[in-house]
Formats: sequence, structure tokens, C-alpha cells
Amino acid sequence: QVQLAESGGGLVQAGGSLRLSCAASGRTFSSIGMGWFRQAPGTEREFVSAIVWSGGSTYYADSVKGRFTISRDNAKNTVYLRMNSLKPEDTAVYYCAATKYGGTWRREYEYDYWGQGTQVTVSS
Repeated sequence: QVQLAESGGGLVQAGGSLRLSCAASGRTFSSIGMGWFRQAPGTEREFVSAIVWSGGSTYYADSVKGRFTISRDNAKNTVYLRMNSLKPEDTAVYYCAATKYGGTWRREYEYDYWGQGTQVTVSS
């Protein structure tokens, strides 16, 4: 079992930055892949970014590429999502997720554990 807890969400103006954190406990953190998804009101949850077990490979949705950066600190059992140049369309609840086996890294069904989510609101 893996427990995930997100933090760092909040209200920010367009063009601003936030850093989300996701602390993991339970299974050995370095053996699991981590991802971030988001869900805006009235929409389906969508992939944002993912990072493999070692941190050697990362993946991004086209909508955030160049603005968001995912990283992980296995010593702290924590994954981060640095979000720069935020836009109103980035407003959503952001979820951290963990996967034991990976795959495309972009599909919800590939992830075994989910956090409760943290709200990010970007004002124009």
C-alpha cells in the first residue's frame, strides 16, 4: 500500500508560479513511478506529468511542456511539480498518483494509488 498526500496548492495570478508536493508513505518510494493529473470542473481528469522510478525519464502533457517541471527526491519520499507561467486554464484539482509498473505513464488505469488532490486556482 502507498499513501499519498499533496500540498502546495492555492490561488495565484496568471503568470505566477506554484510548487506542488506529494509525500508518499508505505511501499518503498524509489520502486514506484509517480504522476500528476488534474481535473477542472466539468471535465475529465487529465494527465499532466510523470516521472519514472529513478527520475531518469519524465513525461509531460503538451499543454504544460516548457512550463511545468516534475522532480522527485527519493530520500524524502516526495515528488514535486513546479508550475511556472500559470494560466487560468491550469485551474484544477491536482492529483498525485503512484504506479508500480508504469506503461505509457499517461493513463489513469496505469496508476494504483491516488492522493486526495489539491486545488490550484489561477486568476486572470
